[in-house]
Amino acid sequence: MKQDELLGHNFLLSTPRFQRSLWEPSVDVYQGQEGWLVKFDLAGVRLEDLELTVRGCQLCVRGVRRDWKILQGQRAWSIEIAYNEFARTIEMPCGGAIEITSSEYRDGMLLVVICETEAPR
Repeated sequence: MKQDELLGHNFLLSTPRFQRSLWEPSVDVYQGQEGWLVKFDLAGVRLEDLELTVRGCQLCVRGVRRDWKILQGQRAWSIEIAYNEFARTIEMPCGGAIEITSSEYRDGMLLVVICETEAPR
């Protein structure tokens, strides 16, 4: 195999089409008097397909958005919506750790209120 053929072959194997697909949902982060509000845009994701975790100053949401409607014999004309597993980790600007105060999932939006905990001494 020629060098450029080998490079092309390796490139194809490293493209997302050949790997497990992950997409990242959009997120807004706000700071208020009582802590932080983080909004994740998760249209089409079921609540039971969501997982929310905290590690130190990181807030992570992961899950899966499933395609629930497929027509018999369908062929794609245009595809812009990502279906599959997703993950998004937000590094919060804090000195210690964070904890989730409350969370709410409604109309495709996950709203998470977090506060900072004391830094370990």
